[in-house]
Amino acid sequence: MKKFSFTLLLAFTLLVAVAQEKIAIIPEPVSLIAGSGTFTLPQQVTIGIPEKADLGYTTGLLKQKLSRTGSTVQEQKGSRSATINLVLNKSPNARIGDEGYTLSVTPDKIVIAANKPAGLFYGAQTFLQLLPPEIESMEPVNGVVWKVPVAEITDYPRVGWRGLMLDVSRHFFTVDEVKKYIDNMSRFKYNIFHFHLTDDEGWRLQIKSLPKLTEVGAWRINRTGLFNTFSPAEPDEKKSYGGYYTHEDIKELVQYAKERFINILPEIDVPGHSLAAIASYPELSCTEGADQYQVRYGQPIMDWSHGAPPIALIDNTLCPANEKVYGFMDKVITEVAQLFPFPYIHVGGDEAPHNFWEKSSQVQALMKKENLKTMPQVQAYFEKRLEKIVNSKGKKLMGWDEILEGGISPTAALMSWRGEKYGIEASQSKHYVVMSPTQYAYIDYMQGDVSTEVPIYATLRLSKAYEFNPVPQGANAEYVLGGQANLWTENVYNMRQAEYMTWPRGLAIAESVWSPANKKNWNNFVSKTEQFFKRFDEAEIKYSPAIYDPVVSVAKKGTDYYVTLTPEIEGLDIYTSFDNSAPDRFYPKYKAPLLIPKDAQLLRVITYRGKKEIGRQMSIKVEDLKKRVK
Repeated sequence: MKKFSFTLLLAFTLLVAVAQEKIAIIPEPVSLIAGSGTFTLPQQVTIGIPEKADLGYTTGLLKQKLSRTGSTVQEQKGSRSATINLVLNKSPNARIGDEGYTLSVTPDKIVIAANKPAGLFYGAQTFLQLLPPEIESMEPVNGVVWKVPVAEITDYPRVGWRGLMLDVSRHFFTVDEVKKYIDNMSRFKYNIFHFHLTDDEGWRLQIKSLPKLTEVGAWRINRTGLFNTFSPAEPDEKKSYGGYYTHEDIKELVQYAKERFINILPEIDVPGHSLAAIASYPELSCTEGADQYQVRYGQPIMDWSHGAPPIALIDNTLCPANEKVYGFMDKVITEVAQLFPFPYIHVGGDEAPHNFWEKSSQVQALMKKENLKTMPQVQAYFEKRLEKIVNSKGKKLMGWDEILEGGISPTAALMSWRGEKYGIEASQSKHYVVMSPTQYAYIDYMQGDVSTEVPIYATLRLSKAYEFNPVPQGANAEYVLGGQANLWTENVYNMRQAEYMTWPRGLAIAESVWSPANKKNWNNFVSKTEQFFKRFDEAEIKYSPAIYDPVVSVAKKGTDYYVTLTPEIEGLDIYTSFDNSAPDRFYPKYKAPLLIPKDAQLLRVITYRGKKEIGRQMSIKVEDLKKRVK
């Protein structure tokens, strides 16, 4: 009898394990109990919604997606017999909070319950992930059996701030493109869209009281290639590239995001990164000749060879000793505060060079007057005055972690981007912090080998992004708002490339900021990510397949060079050639570091899973390989 019971238990355990293996949800929920059997979507689908709740976009999303299955979809107020029931808890479930939900799938129906509408929206997104990948298709789909595995899910976020930043200054994205980016964020329970609106390369927000910001500052010379390498401008080169968002555009985007339970955090980056503003209003600069400045188009303007802060080749900073600057900022912040309901305004504060301030008689006079001893203290003087302006509009100031230098007020919050150190330090001193460290969260970095990517000075593989911990050891968790990833767009010219840079690393960050730390598992995440590649294909979202490409490193022993190829994920076979031909699975399989033959000129690499070619053909010149030796 005991043996029989053990056999039954083993069979049941295996059944549950198989069921769980098939369920791929990103971000991983707090609790997922897989059952046996499936729910099959009927031809007539009813969505039951609460009597007095306006679930607008949530029900609209379900109707839009499910109608592509061929089913007829209707809403029913207050119906408990509906196919899919959206339920607002009459007695709040304390465990799930304002953004959590429970999702029950039985063979007969679906029930999504939450304390607030946001939870119902996130539950609906999870339900859609349980359906076959074809649910993401942009067109009606035939021939699919629309089944959902039986399961009980309880879910809620780890942190409250779950953000993605899109830089629209370096390259401009239309309102519709920004909407698409927001839609894709919402699939994975992000709730903050950080809108980087101003920089040296363009001022993207209409300020009605300062019309030159968009008449002049939103337009630049149009160059294509590798940013920061462009040659000097021709005398009559037209400023034909750019664009900006009107007040009406912003109101539309704010509402669009709100319907998806996403807040928009605006960023006006000052006092550095302000060349577009200075080109519009040269009197904002401390430096003579600023009236000859123009919006940056991608030419080098900073010397980073001596580390931070950089040495500016031209002065891209607002003058902290000029009263006109504070009048300018008051006008800007007044309109920003009116347009964006979110309580924070991000004011940048990063990478402000000091060399022009050091030579400025105005700044020297300010230092003497205010008893300021260092350039960080000069910037802190600027930040404190700016914070008073921000506070006077009923908003709170947030900036990059440089605002810590020289001292900041107790009410200022910061984003820790230069590693985790500054965020930990700020949280310990009771400043609110959003963790966004470069080594985990800068998704403008290359995600694969430089032979397959736009060349950037650093790399962030998917596995490293997945290690992101928004509440790192040593931080005061009470003051950590959450975390986010940032997409800077110097070398991102269009939305397709923005998608490629965001996904799948955006999946890794989403799971890091939503899921419990003990639920994160790299191998499980890889399996889920590969399933989501099918969903991205159906949704026509571009993504990077870099996880299939090995990490390439080179070592020198005496006069010989050896190439090591390290796969990022398990289960791949690597094949190579040095004879200039394209390898396939009948070529030598990589087993140990490769000695570069004496006269070889090219290494080619491909990965397979079994008999299926899965990676990209990598071609690397031997002369470039030898440069990789550390």
